[in-house]
Amino acid sequence: APAWRPSATMSLLSKASLLLPVLAGATAAIPVAGRMMAASPPAQVAIARPAPFDGSLSVLTYNVHGLPWPFAKDRPAALHQIAARLAAMHADGTAPQIVVLQEAFSSAAADIGREAGYRFVVRGPDAHQRGTDPDGTPDAGFLAHASWTHGETEGPLLGSGLLILSDYPIVATESIAYPRDGCAGYDCLANKGAVLARVAIPGQATPVDIVTTHLNCRERTGVAVTRADEAYRRELATLTAFVARAHDPQLPIIVAGDFNVGKSTQRNAMIAATIARLGTQPAMATMVADHAPLSPDAYFSWRKNKDLQLVASSPAMPLVVEGIATPFGHAGDGTMLSDHVGYIARYRVGVPSDGGRVIPS
Repeated sequence: APAWRPSATMSLLSKASLLLPVLAGATAAIPVAGRMMAASPPAQVAIARPAPFDGSLSVLTYNVHGLPWPFAKDRPAALHQIAARLAAMHADGTAPQIVVLQEAFSSAAADIGREAGYRFVVRGPDAHQRGTDPDGTPDAGFLAHASWTHGETEGPLLGSGLLILSDYPIVATESIAYPRDGCAGYDCLANKGAVLARVAIPGQATPVDIVTTHLNCRERTGVAVTRADEAYRRELATLTAFVARAHDPQLPIIVAGDFNVGKSTQRNAMIAATIARLGTQPAMATMVADHAPLSPDAYFSWRKNKDLQLVASSPAMPLVVEGIATPFGHAGDGTMLSDHVGYIARYRVGVPSDGGRVIPS
């Protein structure tokens, strides 16, 4: 979340009509709340030829810090570098088959999929999609204490900033926006939510459900952490209900994104309960528990405990975490293209001959 001041926020609120056009960008399908929509390739795209499927599925999760000016400065150049690196990985056959992005708000961020050559691009909720509580009853007390000076009362100016890119066909999508009592502070200026894409894997009878989300931050909301944590709890409840409704339990699932857990005891307890309810396992934590070698950037991301990939097999398609790669980490001079590490988790589809750990279904 951006660290802007309330005075700057109020200026931006008055110029909402100028900010909304940055949400425009190439997309293969706009998910519609409540029903599954088929996706199709975006027009006028230099589509890359993906490497043949070799039994391994790779998924990149990356918060690209794609906020538009004046929320963030000098981002277009870095975002084009991210796209160029993915395009180069396509050229040498090392690109992840699936990419989930968060904070892809600006036009440069929305263009990453097109510039990188991904065949299918799906965008999460826009600024106008409205969310509802899982039980259909908003918390009137929570909403009554919304802060105008911290951006909680004006409604979102930006969409969710969520994108799913895929080399493989996306056969259906669905999305949700989080409810208004599921946001706190400056995070309410973005319409955070979740989007699911069902991906058909070449040569496999069983598709994979991919979900990405971006949850409310904590200290940088500008409001009390107790309020931020209450919004976070509601987001997790909404995410869990969404997955229960939209996901077919006969399919494997990977839920990846910026979960904004951090070191908070309260949030770690909430995310542990959510992981159990979803029936998933964290890919990075699985690798650490197995004492698998991880790069310094992978350890950096693991210690920050924000960017997660939660995975569950299905009876028809076991998934095994094989490795973690960090193509978007620290350069030699310590700089990064974003304020997050972008990491790839590689999953073996099926049980490996070496007896590696199968993620439970």
